[in-house]
Amino acid sequence: MQTLTTTSLRIRKSQLWILDQQALPQRTDWHLCRSVEDLVGHIHALRVRGAPLIGLSASLLLAQLAEAGMPVPELHQALDTLRESRPTAVNLMNNLDRMKIALEERFHIPAMVQEAERLVGEDRELCDRIARHGAELVTPGSRLLTHCNTGGLATAGVGTALGVIHHAHQQGNVSQVWVDETRPLLQGGRLTAWELGQMNIPYRLIADSMAASLMAKKQIDAVWVGADRIAANGDVANKIGTYSLAVLAKYHGIPFYVAAPHTTLDPHCPNGDAIPIEQRAAKEITGVSGSFGEVQWAPQDAQVYNPAFDVTPAALITAWVLDSGSFTTPAGAFGL
Repeated sequence: MQTLTTTSLRIRKSQLWILDQQALPQRTDWHLCRSVEDLVGHIHALRVRGAPLIGLSASLLLAQLAEAGMPVPELHQALDTLRESRPTAVNLMNNLDRMKIALEERFHIPAMVQEAERLVGEDRELCDRIARHGAELVTPGSRLLTHCNTGGLATAGVGTALGVIHHAHQQGNVSQVWVDETRPLLQGGRLTAWELGQMNIPYRLIADSMAASLMAKKQIDAVWVGADRIAANGDVANKIGTYSLAVLAKYHGIPFYVAAPHTTLDPHCPNGDAIPIEQRAAKEITGVSGSFGEVQWAPQDAQVYNPAFDVTPAALITAWVLDSGSFTTPAGAFGL
């Protein structure tokens, strides 16, 4: 494989390296990913995260394993194991479908390498297109609220919702970004705040429960979020807490935008009820962990409900901003 670099992934001498997003922003640690077990562990621990990036990391690993001589039956098993690693994010399924086609070709090794590299290049271009389309919706002086992390850490390019914000800021239209800390793993506080600082975009970090008071005080002009899966009716699965923001935005008359590549669309999923929602470990709620170590604040026997995602109904979404344009109806987003 050729040398390749994104914010969170590197290919050096046909070896896949992954930036540990759990260690950010205090440390910049890179992990060598040699096996499917390695990558599944990184995905479950959210060392690698973001729907587009998860799909790309799986594709690159499969190409690397093929180059290293893994037999075809074992490559099929590896593909199936990776498919199960993150059930909500459909980008992973879409990328693996393309890698499976390449695997089934007669000369599968070069085909898989070329397809993985093509997927990375496509994601960069998709991000650029989303940023351009979304920036057209950002008015001068906008104060924007975003949730979780949707920047270059989560993609091969400039990001989805954060890519829009970056592009709009370059045009002089963003005065400030409100950053939700994003419970339970604080991707907003750790990652989005770090990326905005790197881009010199003014921001203020808030707890997730503070958005309503800011909206009531007319301090937020629009909400921009990403997506892990968009159902055929336009319902959107995204990081837990997104749905509550959409409800609040609707009540306060604030536009609520979803930015995502077409690889996040799932025409086979009829609605949000059919989207599988991953349940995560209780310890993410009963305490906190990071580069500083672990802290436990809840009783040891506390019972926990910890879904990684929630579903925002299409009726609450102002527009779906894709690489193909911005759409005010799900039918438009799916090209129907």
